[in-house]
Amino acid sequence: QVQLVESGGGLVQAGGSLRLSCAASGGTFSSYVMGWFRQAPGKAREFVATIRRSGSSTYYADSVKGRFTISRDNAKNTVYLQMNSLKPEDTAVYICAAGVNAYSSLWPDYDYWGQGTQVTVSS
Repeated sequence: QVQLVESGGGLVQAGGSLRLSCAASGGTFSSYVMGWFRQAPGKAREFVATIRRSGSSTYYADSVKGRFTISRDNAKNTVYLQMNSLKPEDTAVYICAAGVNAYSSLWPDYDYWGQGTQVTVSS
């Protein structure tokens, strides 16, 4: 069983930056594709970004491309999401996910999920 714990969320003004972290335990971190999703009240969960096991490739939702960067440090069992030029529409709970073969934008393709961390962007 893999446990994922997100941190780094908070309140920031539009145009600001935040760096989210997701720490993994209970499994072999380097064997998992990692991803980030987000969900705002009254809205559907949406894909944000994903990264291959080695970090050799990344993929982003169009809404965050050029502003967000996903990265991972397999020695620290941690995946990151650097968020720059934040907009009010980025406000959501950000959820970390892990999957065996989940280089994907689809929630069901992942095997484990964290509880999420709140990001609020004010205008």
